[in-house]
Amino acid sequence: MENTAAHFDSQIGVPAELQRRLTREHSAQMHRFTRSDEASIGGGSCVSSRTPTKDAQPLQIETHLATLAVEAAVALVINGIHYAVLMASPAQLEHLALGFLYSEGLIQHSGELLDWEITAIKSVEDLQAFAPANESRLIESQAAVNWAHLLSDYEAYVVTLVLNQRCHQRILAQRRQLAGRTGCGMCGMTGLQQALPDLSAYSRYATSDEASSSPNYSVQPVSVEQAAYGRGDNAINGRADNGSPNSSADKQTRPNLEQLLQIRALIESTQATHQLTGAVHAAATWYQGELYLFEDVGRHNALDKLIGWQLRNQVALEFVVMTSRLSIELVQKAVRCRLPWLVGMSAPTSTAVRVAQRYGLGLAGFLRDNRVTYYGDNV
Repeated sequence: MENTAAHFDSQIGVPAELQRRLTREHSAQMHRFTRSDEASIGGGSCVSSRTPTKDAQPLQIETHLATLAVEAAVALVINGIHYAVLMASPAQLEHLALGFLYSEGLIQHSGELLDWEITAIKSVEDLQAFAPANESRLIESQAAVNWAHLLSDYEAYVVTLVLNQRCHQRILAQRRQLAGRTGCGMCGMTGLQQALPDLSAYSRYATSDEASSSPNYSVQPVSVEQAAYGRGDNAINGRADNGSPNSSADKQTRPNLEQLLQIRALIESTQATHQLTGAVHAAATWYQGELYLFEDVGRHNALDKLIGWQLRNQVALEFVVMTSRLSIELVQKAVRCRLPWLVGMSAPTSTAVRVAQRYGLGLAGFLRDNRVTYYGDNV
């Protein structure tokens, strides 16, 4: 398991080794109009010229090194079956894989994952070793220099997962080859039934028979390293904080505005990779006096990482805050893990609100400035 609580950069708070894996520097040139009385930009090399605009604003050009987020291809190989390829930030991949397995309905609890191994693809030989048989022959038939060139542009990882025999039957019944795009959590689905799952067994309103087929999370003290860039702040007391989250989703305690705004402020100051790149989402939660935050270039990947952490540590949560809009695949994931509340910094979709209400998930959006909006008939 990655030690994401290792040495922190003194200025930003990103573990140095993790920063090297999640970001890259590229040459860039910024153009901007400035007022004629504005001081010149500090740092970099600047060239000033006049523009033919009505106000004749000076144009300033700054060349610099831009820090950008890495998108890595993460192949999931489950019991020898090449199941999916996700475009993701290459960190906390064991949490991502576990959360993805659960979101796909391939496992019902973390104990069904027997083993896993994460391998970085660094060479053509690595690529051949992990490729399906038909692709391996294709690699052999092409000049190695072409693949070496591609590997210099792309970063790739293989997560090899071993599930128990019962789960293997689910894989065979639900198998799909998925080229997962960064912005979509449903790309590659082969039928509408996969995009429109019946989540009645996970509903807050489920009968005892329906609920028996879905997992129950016992609230246990956990001793884990902070999942990403966590920090404690016991001043967040929108509720009486005794260190334990809700023991049941049925309580449906609505997070209040003061608490949510404090969480948002913590996220903004803690979301280190986004501060560096401006290109990643986060899923965050508050548990036992600590903020646990998971970043990824894909919003659904960020939530899967949080779900994977939740499964590994068997904890019940009161709410999760997403830095993105709340789309249907995020709501489906939240319902599956019996989350009481899902909160977004942008708006939810209409479909997300309808599905959340049907299954008893609390939904809130537009968490910004001094406000939040709760959605549904029973808020």
